[in-house]
Amino acid sequence: MSKCKKLRVEGRYLKAGDSPFFWLGDTAWLMLQKLSEDEIKLYLQNRAGLGFNVIQTVLVHYLTDLGDLRDPTTPEYFAFCRQIAEYADSLGLYLALLPSWGSVVKKGFINPENAERYADYIGECFNDLDNIIWVLGGDVRGDAIADVVRIEAMTLKKHNPGRLITYHPFGRTSSSFWWNSENWLDFNMFQSGHRRYDQEILGEWDDKKVSTEEYFGEDNWRYVLRDHSLTPQKPVLDAEPSYERILQGLHNKKEPYWKDGDIRRYAYWSVLAGACGHTYGHNAIMQFYREGDPNGGYGVKEGWQEALGAPGAAQMRFLKELMQSLDWQSGKPADELLTYGQKERCHRISVFQGDGFIVCYDFSGDEFGLDLKDFKGKPLSVYWIDPQSGSRSLAETGKPPERAVFRPYRKDGEFNDWVLLIKEEDR
Repeated sequence: MSKCKKLRVEGRYLKAGDSPFFWLGDTAWLMLQKLSEDEIKLYLQNRAGLGFNVIQTVLVHYLTDLGDLRDPTTPEYFAFCRQIAEYADSLGLYLALLPSWGSVVKKGFINPENAERYADYIGECFNDLDNIIWVLGGDVRGDAIADVVRIEAMTLKKHNPGRLITYHPFGRTSSSFWWNSENWLDFNMFQSGHRRYDQEILGEWDDKKVSTEEYFGEDNWRYVLRDHSLTPQKPVLDAEPSYERILQGLHNKKEPYWKDGDIRRYAYWSVLAGACGHTYGHNAIMQFYREGDPNGGYGVKEGWQEALGAPGAAQMRFLKELMQSLDWQSGKPADELLTYGQKERCHRISVFQGDGFIVCYDFSGDEFGLDLKDFKGKPLSVYWIDPQSGSRSLAETGKPPERAVFRPYRKDGEFNDWVLLIKEEDR
């Protein structure tokens, strides 16, 4: 019997059956190509143990220069993938499964002449599994492969109309750019990408920004607000923010690496802007790099098994557990509650209000004020939560003033980010 209940959309969020579903994804693009069955099971067990519930991976990543990798053109390969999907389900993990990487379509291996046949094949292969989410695209602009995307989407919906389908886009874009009004797209994904605020134009191979598209830099929360302003409004999440231990900007090995504190910032910023969850990634794990492999990219330094213990991955569960402890799907971004202290970029204060609670994220540990008149006369509990350790400290109880000031404790170390939780005591 399946441990994963079929996902569905309800408003701006997702549900598994009738229960709220918080998407906590990990990025495992090359899992099916590069790992043995035992290695895959080890990886999936690790991620399930850390609280992840979605694994983003690719059925066909490339069709040339296979070397010793599995041949994705054989029935045996897809039977293997099906077996892995069943094992993931036994752990309560969903597979956000890409039929192929975008480059496979751009190079013509999958094209308008064979796309329906391929989608029929994989649709039938996974048809009866409840833990599959189809993700079209794969780091590619929608307008570059539009014909194939529509064929695949319509064909996959024919096999299982209730199964969710989304699209993984190119860096600094959202699936909403091309597909938001199309009925097959159940929720949006955006890729906020791996660049700093000052890296808008790098002159690298991936610098294909269109002049009419807004550039948000590290402000990934802005993608959420923008997509929620569209009609129809659909759930949205950051499916590829900056990976832990990847070069800032990807290509220049003289640049610094993104660290766990940065990864926390992207997660809390997007979720408290109203995203339906978040996807984490690690440079070594997304490509399943092995030490000594000459093909490692983006300055990767450690092997994937060592990277299983990276701090950022373990810290993601604190966000998931916090949101699941609240009626979080009743909530919405509420920056208007700030009476002072709001600043730009890394000094932004995120505010999220729901039924009987407020959650704030303060990356820089700055002082800020809140308007609490909605809780007038109600006894409250106020907690400071360290998103790095998950520790929760009760700071205050009672009936607060309508305008309150909050000043986080100064931690040792490089990052001083804090979560403020305010709850009605009878909740």
